Amino acid sequence: MDLKPWIREVPDFPKPGILFKDITPLMKEPDVFKYVVDRMAKHYAEQDIDVVAGVEARGFLFASPLAVQMAKPLVPLRKAGKLPYHTHRMSYALEYGDDAVEVHVDAIAPGSRVLIVDDLLATGGTVAACVELIRRAGGRVAGLAAVVELEDLRGRHRVSGCDVFSLMRYGL
Repeated sequence: MDLKPWIREVPDFPKPGILFKDITPLMKEPDVFKYVVDRMAKHYAEQDIDVVAGVEARGFLFASPLAVQMAKPLVPLRKAGKLPYHTHRMSYALEYGDDAVEVHVDAIAPGSRVLIVDDLLATGGTVAACVELIRRAGGRVAGLAAVVELEDLRGRHRVSGCDVFSLMRYGL
């Protein structure tokens, strides 16, 4: 299925010069949304996955149904200060400042194989921080699944050594 008709391009969001890839039209169509989750589940069906981790915030939208379909625990990887219990934290630099992601200290059992899910892979800064966060929490990254990948920004190179699966790619 060609997913590009279901991705809206919004110019100058969140700042001038950015062409934002909006996934909300995709989610408005249940058959298309289901297709995305099914494709991710199929790609990882034969792999040893213990936990599905969703990256805040849009990654939650795909990680949640994927975890249910795969019958795996769901772990949120959240922005700093959003989780109520003790956390592991990983700070990272963005083009326009710094940020951090956190996970509860008891969310990932040592040695667990974790599938990281996000809506979009761009520069890879957030995902690279999530990979390090999983490792800091004692887990092993089993893969990274994204709906959209912006190849020109070379995000997959920031997480070399990880299996990166994206359903659609823009660029290059």
